Amino acid sequence: MIEIELTEPNRSICGCCGGTNTSLTRFVYQNGDAYAVYYVMFSETHMDDALAGVISLGGWGSEDLPENRVAFPFVLWHDENGYKISLTDSNESPWHDVEILGRMLDRNEALNHPWINDVFHITDHIAENDSEVIDYFKLDSSMIN
Repeated sequence: MIEIELTEPNRSICGCCGGTNTSLTRFVYQNGDAYAVYYVMFSETHMDDALAGVISLGGWGSEDLPENRVAFPFVLWHDENGYKISLTDSNESPWHDVEILGRMLDRNEALNHPWINDVFHITDHIAENDSEVIDYFKLDSSMIN
């Protein structure tokens, strides 16, 4: 069983339009132990129907090092059929140079990684349980309809 620690969102003002940008840092625990971290970013004024994210797995205990981690960049969106996810290449991720996340994988390597099912399990929880993400997609769909 996994649990997500919902920390306070980091909101900033967009330099080009004055709208609100939101960044989330979330800590994921499995059976009470540090398991993963994910970052999510979206803008309420530059709506592109998707949010950017990255999940880092591979040792988040207090003594673990970034060299033991790998990061899976993704985009998440919602349509009439539900939530969708697509893994992206590392150079497309806003966090491609954040060393604490570990080595950032490109799409093909990520899809073949032994931890890919863990990534999809976490993204399911993001879509179903992260209130900021859920609220973003409610706002997004109200602007589209």
